[in-house]
Amino acid sequence: MTTTDTMPKAKSRLWTPENKPVVIASGCIVVILAIGTAYTLATQGTATLLSPGYMLQQLQVGSFLGIVAAGMMLVILLGHIDLSVPWTVAASAMMATAFGGAAALPVGLSVGLAVGLVNGLGVAYLRIPSMIFTLGVNAVMRGLMVAYTGGFAPQTAATPLMQYLAVGKILGIPVALFVWAAVSVLVVFILRKTPVGRYIFAIGNRESAAYLAGAPTRWVIVFAFGLCGMMAGLSGTLLAGYSTKAYQGMGDAYLLPAIAAVVIGGTHILGGRGRYLGTLVGVILIVLLNSVLSIMQMPEAGRQVIYGSVIILMLLFYDRGRQERQ
Repeated sequence: MTTTDTMPKAKSRLWTPENKPVVIASGCIVVILAIGTAYTLATQGTATLLSPGYMLQQLQVGSFLGIVAAGMMLVILLGHIDLSVPWTVAASAMMATAFGGAAALPVGLSVGLAVGLVNGLGVAYLRIPSMIFTLGVNAVMRGLMVAYTGGFAPQTAATPLMQYLAVGKILGIPVALFVWAAVSVLVVFILRKTPVGRYIFAIGNRESAAYLAGAPTRWVIVFAFGLCGMMAGLSGTLLAGYSTKAYQGMGDAYLLPAIAAVVIGGTHILGGRGRYLGTLVGVILIVLLNSVLSIMQMPEAGRQVIYGSVIILMLLFYDRGRQERQ
């Protein structure tokens, strides 16, 4: 077999429907780095984006988004969505800093888990559409936290452990990256090595068929939402450590980027298909895009327009691909 015979096969293996979103997102990362580097060279005379220190700093900031996106991916794979993330993040951070001490981290995770379980029970047993129910839960959490703080910023501070997990380093690598890596390993293990992972994909493809096949569909939905909430709680706790305190609205900036990262990575917004590698690449793309837009002094409104546009374009892409396969 000649070299020319093997090249098309290698290319076809790379350009599969499963790998296509990852390849496209990776190409976009290269383009973003090129544009950002050209801009910084023209305006500052340095290639800031390509320095290892700057990349580690961006990945450290991106780890909070990555943890939220990991939980969001589980819910989207089911064909649902969690719009309670903003105030789950904020409530977990506020309660973690309020309790302080050794209880801070467990309290933050418990708040996120409790919100996630409420979401899961509402969607699985009350059969309320996830978009409506989780949006309502988000409003309830917002009201509870405003009532708790009296409408003012909390006066409590993050604990040393929270700050270490968010900004500490081991051998020059941010500890937050190790936390993100641990979450990533957990999600990949669940999706690829456990029956729950197979059930998640089956429910996302067709819940009624999964139920008739014997899958505990309600339990799996509650589990996925609970894990999504707990990861949002973990992210909020780390974010409070990074900021040294909790504040109202601290989770607002994580909803659209988390959904965008999951969709960009190739997870079907209607559920049933997706790879965690794609979500990982999608998070990196969003982080670098946000960094370049910040360097270019793009207003927050413009960033939200870009995130929303990306989601719409990918939805159109998926719908077209599905119609072509049918």
